[in-house]
Amino acid sequence: MIKKTERIQTVDVIESIICDVCKKEYRTEKHANWVISPFIEIQEFTHIRFTGGYGSVFGDSFSFECDICQHCLKEKLGSYIREVN
Repeated sequence: MIKKTERIQTVDVIESIICDVCKKEYRTEKHANWVISPFIEIQEFTHIRFTGGYGSVFGDSFSFECDICQHCLKEKLGSYIREVN
């Protein structure tokens, strides 16, 4: 016996994202039911989220976040980032 159940699910969909460094907005655009560029740019964003700990220069128990495009990440931190295998 097969029982069919209908489910309605709510999901978050990213329509755009703004780099917190350069302020450039990257948008997904719909064309004929396909998501086209700059999907790759959005996929390559770095999202930083953390909470400052006791004695942190950011403040104890304060939460922070930052979204950085790949171009700004490379420009600002590229010389400090190590490749790992």
